[in-house]
Amino acid sequence: MAFSSWRGTVGLIKPTMRPGGLEELIRLLPEGIGVLPILQNVRAGTHDEFVKALPAYYAHARRLVEAGVDLVHHSGTPPFMLRGYAGEAKLIRKWERELGVPMFTANQMVVRAFRTFGARRIVGASYSPLQNRMTIGYLTEAGFDVLAMEPIDVPFEKAGELTPEQVYAHVRKIVLAHPKAQAIYLQGNAWRLLRIVQMMEDDFGIPVIDTDCCLSWEIQTRLRVRQPRQGLGRLLREMP
Repeated sequence: MAFSSWRGTVGLIKPTMRPGGLEELIRLLPEGIGVLPILQNVRAGTHDEFVKALPAYYAHARRLVEAGVDLVHHSGTPPFMLRGYAGEAKLIRKWERELGVPMFTANQMVVRAFRTFGARRIVGASYSPLQNRMTIGYLTEAGFDVLAMEPIDVPFEKAGELTPEQVYAHVRKIVLAHPKAQAIYLQGNAWRLLRIVQMMEDDFGIPVIDTDCCLSWEIQTRLRVRQPRQGLGRLLREMP
């Protein structure tokens, strides 16, 4: 059955069945934007799992298009990073042509955010050595200078248990070691970091790209909605 929300509806395909990120996104989005989610079941975060997850994204996107969404977001960075920056873009263009609805990945929205701020020199953190290595390769191919990308080595299924304070302390060391950094990337959607985004920007003086904030910004931009939010960093405050 087709449906719509009065400011547009986004189909969201997530790689895991973790709670947290979906709820945060819905709270960040303005009233009138609908979210239709489909959750996959990646558990261990291994290379093989990510490879096997990719074909399901297309099948889920087709279901969402048939349901009447205006936009499809492919969440989860690794499955698409495996294609590389250029390979991912080619794949998404192909899917858009075949299914007739605009689409974007988590990687593409982050690149767009960095470019919007004019940031070329990047530092960041993730919770997976595998994701960390792929992120460095992807961003380098996209034209960024990754000064440092340091993982907090924690089991994939435990990443959601990291506290904002732990992440802040980890990132602080990275930023202080690289004073020429122009932006901070908090890579991944398992941890809940909204309450330290503004704190980091105030303390370090550079933009912080958090996945949920970035996703809310990208969805609004694509649906031609503009509802700034205070206290969550420049991306949602300025809505550039």
